[in-house]
Amino acid sequence: MPPTAGEALPQGRPRRRVLLPLPLAGAYDYRVPEDLDPPELGAFVQVPLGGRETIGVVWDGDADPNLPERRLKNITAVLDVPPMTATLRKFVDWVAAYTVSPPGAVLRMAMSSPSALEPPAAKAGWRLSAAGRAVLARGGKVTPTRMRVLEALEGELSQGDANEAHLATTIASAAGVSSGVLRGMAEAGLLEPALIARAAEFPVPDLRKQGPALAEDQQVAGAALRQAVATRGFGVTLLQGVTGSGKTEVYLEAVAECLAQGRQALVLLPEIALSAQWLERFEARFGCPPALWHSELGSRRRRDTWRGVAEGRVQALVGARSALFLPFPDLGLVVVDEEHETSFKQEEGVIYSARDMAVVRARLNEAACVLVSATPSLETLNNAETGRYASLNLPVRHGGATLPKVSTIDQRVTPPERGRFLSPPLVQAVRDAIGRGEQAMLFLNRRGYAPLTLCRTCGHRMRCPNCTAWLVEHRIQRRLQCHHCGHAEPIPPTCPECGAEGSLTPLGPGVERVQEEASELFPDVRRLVMASDTLPGPAAAAEAARAIQAREVDLIIGTQIVAKGWHFPHLTLVGVVDADLGLAGGDLRAAERTVQLLHQVAGRAGRAEAPGQVMLQSWNPEHPVMQALISGDLEGFMAAEADQRRPGHWPPFGRLAALIVSGEDERETDAIARDLGLEAPGGEGVEVLGPAPAPLALLRGRHRRRLLIKVRRDVAVQPILREWLSRVRVPASVKVQVDVDPVSFL
Repeated sequence: MPPTAGEALPQGRPRRRVLLPLPLAGAYDYRVPEDLDPPELGAFVQVPLGGRETIGVVWDGDADPNLPERRLKNITAVLDVPPMTATLRKFVDWVAAYTVSPPGAVLRMAMSSPSALEPPAAKAGWRLSAAGRAVLARGGKVTPTRMRVLEALEGELSQGDANEAHLATTIASAAGVSSGVLRGMAEAGLLEPALIARAAEFPVPDLRKQGPALAEDQQVAGAALRQAVATRGFGVTLLQGVTGSGKTEVYLEAVAECLAQGRQALVLLPEIALSAQWLERFEARFGCPPALWHSELGSRRRRDTWRGVAEGRVQALVGARSALFLPFPDLGLVVVDEEHETSFKQEEGVIYSARDMAVVRARLNEAACVLVSATPSLETLNNAETGRYASLNLPVRHGGATLPKVSTIDQRVTPPERGRFLSPPLVQAVRDAIGRGEQAMLFLNRRGYAPLTLCRTCGHRMRCPNCTAWLVEHRIQRRLQCHHCGHAEPIPPTCPECGAEGSLTPLGPGVERVQEEASELFPDVRRLVMASDTLPGPAAAAEAARAIQAREVDLIIGTQIVAKGWHFPHLTLVGVVDADLGLAGGDLRAAERTVQLLHQVAGRAGRAEAPGQVMLQSWNPEHPVMQALISGDLEGFMAAEADQRRPGHWPPFGRLAALIVSGEDERETDAIARDLGLEAPGGEGVEVLGPAPAPLALLRGRHRRRLLIKVRRDVAVQPILREWLSRVRVPASVKVQVDVDPVSFL
């Protein structure tokens, strides 16, 4: 607002750029009022925006000196929280530039616990009063028990600050007295009440504990990782090893070295909520659990953990991909376990790969980065082969265990009985394994009872009203559900198309159907289904792992959850119900993903003394994926994959980016996609495909079209994308998402 007549304008007050956690183009300029000291870079500040107050971060760069004073608003307050470090600010800017996203949208991920920016809640406690300090100074007459309290407050509890307040339970424990003694001392004026700032306690890892005995190759790899951390510089190491080779224990050596250096360590896992066994290993190694960061943490724990990281009280943290944006003041190590996992790619909001951004975060922090996998991605393998990454290999299983024998069951020769999905050889193998007192697993990467329900009378297929997807039957819950948008409805008694009663029939198997068949074939066998529907969180996953390890389960039936690093010593047989499932469609990485998933699943078998056996039910056992799994020659398979991609400049020998155009109005969405297609960039080394309907052409009620740009490896795709998008006016009703380095092509 312009000033009123006679109103003096403040002159020469400092200005600061403030980035807000909103999808805005950049930082806004604000004025520092006279009653505030100019905040430093990275300070969290409260500022007005529109008709409300919001919190942002003082950002790098100079404010616009030409902006008139009348257009500036004042910073309202500077928050009492450690400022965002320069490295994290650079990381936010780097991710925004790489993903072609607004910096404020990336900042929002780094401010994922707004309550952590508020002062910690205070608790009531006690501290020495003036009278109590006088007694200590002049040796006044008090009982021995009261003297112990006074001495504890001045001595072991004070840590140099005798005015510090402490909880009554803490004081009583330190002095060996009851709470009644403290109340009496307060009545006598020796103690006075005071508030204690509440700070969550995070246990300190015990670096004196020795880990398990390592084999010679593990010792060599562990020493190399320790050295990489000890240099206190940036470098990336691929730690590759067969399933069961002890990769976790090896990279925990790097964690130990990082903590010994006084720096913070971050381990990223693809499914932290399902990693009970990993947490047990960490606690066995360091005497305490690490701090956790994942979506199922309660709001208070998220607040405490965010603040604990910022204040340096969290030394080791294990988390999901979002943990990359936590405010580590001195990050010395980033580990990405199962680096090939597609769940490290965030597909909503700011679309990014946590594996790739972990390398960037480590570089900005002058930290070591370790990428871990039994089946590394082709991108990571290429970086190791070209010398960008160091490489370590663990070629044998730990403790004398051997790799399982892998074979295929040709379903053209020995198909399942009519109406069933388990072939006779697999059924017999399950009976034999359980008969020997061992455990078996049946794997099918498909949730629910059946992937498709149709009417026998008219052929109508039950589909989602919001998505281009069939509804999956979940028989236990008696509902049909879309696994893309969550839409659910009861199973109707009649066909909604022709009205025929009792005509709806499930087609194809899901894990519930395999469980039903197993209950008929093996009625006396103790079974457990491991899927995201049946293991909704950490507690359920931990209980499942406990039951399997305690041999309370004979047969495990699971989806891809069972492939994620579990160690079940008595599991000797893995049967894959549909090994061909991931090979359908035209996905660039379909074969690579399938061989990775099936190799990881196969790796659950025979991890102890008893040898393991893996049986793959397939309609195409001659496929290169099946042959690679049988021979164990994953290196040759990946080399052949590379040879196929190299001539066409497909990743990792070129770069891809996708534009996903979506809107509620199909014609409007088509028009914007067409305009983008007409304005598509060209030139040497640049190729644009589309627009075309996405495989999921309707998702959550929005119509979707895709364009794909492919460029040579030496061409930067981001400037091309920005210039391309600037040429087309997109209405607010249509959204254009940018996906650099796409993993999913749905």
